Amino acid sequence: MPFVTTPDNVKLYYEETGQGTPIVFVHEFASDHSGWEPQMREFGKRHRCIAYSARGYTPSDVPEGAEKFSYEHVMRDCVAVLDQLGIDKAHLIGLSMGGYTSLQVALNHPSRVRSLVLAGTGSGSERWYTKDFHAFSRALGDEFEAKGSAAVAASYGKSAARVTFDVKDPRGYAEFVVRLAAHDAKGSANTSRGFQGARPSLYDFENAIRKLTTPALIVVGDEDDRCVEPSLFLKDALQASGLVVMPKTGHVVNLEEPDLFNAVVGDFLARVEAGRWTARDPRTRGTRPFKPALD
Repeated sequence: MPFVTTPDNVKLYYEETGQGTPIVFVHEFASDHSGWEPQMREFGKRHRCIAYSARGYTPSDVPEGAEKFSYEHVMRDCVAVLDQLGIDKAHLIGLSMGGYTSLQVALNHPSRVRSLVLAGTGSGSERWYTKDFHAFSRALGDEFEAKGSAAVAASYGKSAARVTFDVKDPRGYAEFVVRLAAHDAKGSANTSRGFQGARPSLYDFENAIRKLTTPALIVVGDEDDRCVEPSLFLKDALQASGLVVMPKTGHVVNLEEPDLFNAVVGDFLARVEAGRWTARDPRTRGTRPFKPALD
């Protein structure tokens, strides 16, 4: 099994397919590397695609202690994947927790990111909700530890932002619940406490986000209540960003609407690589073409 090793000696499992400009897929809290299968199949036809499981998600290592699951640790893990796979610069496609991580990579290592797809990104960022989100996430960590992943999956998977998946695609939703139920309970508990329960709001990084010139596509389902406002914030703050709102769609946009997701992301990637993606000029509020690096 292939692994990369992080700076603090955590082994991360990854899968790879295809050739071409690299794409790294970064998964959400309730998933793992396998949650990107529809995208690995589609984009692997013309890109070098990598999906990895974050720390705490087997077969990756499960470190002891929530302090080893901070958003900084998880961001550095993504950079370690780039480093050890010899990738100078990649398109980063992240969902939820993975979107937050992808944005952190772009903020801290902008030269490593060709573009960003931020899907269902920003849960808990609304100022009025952040404190409650942190408390909920820490309580969820306790629940994982006390009851196990299977018990949590039975309730967590029925949240308002996920029930649309069940309505549209019962078989796909059932696969999602099985995957969540199989998670390492300690890993999920530590992720819920250390990452979800402690990460800053996206709004805390507003000044840095407004300076970022990386091409970005923001994707959100209109039934994903806690991500709609943060997605509008990201659209306003990111100079070279576009926004797609998927109708009657919840949090797991890449699995709930895989064909639509793949179509809009594929168009975005093609336009970025062709130099046909525009950026907003913060001085004039007009637009200018984005010029991609030639490497």
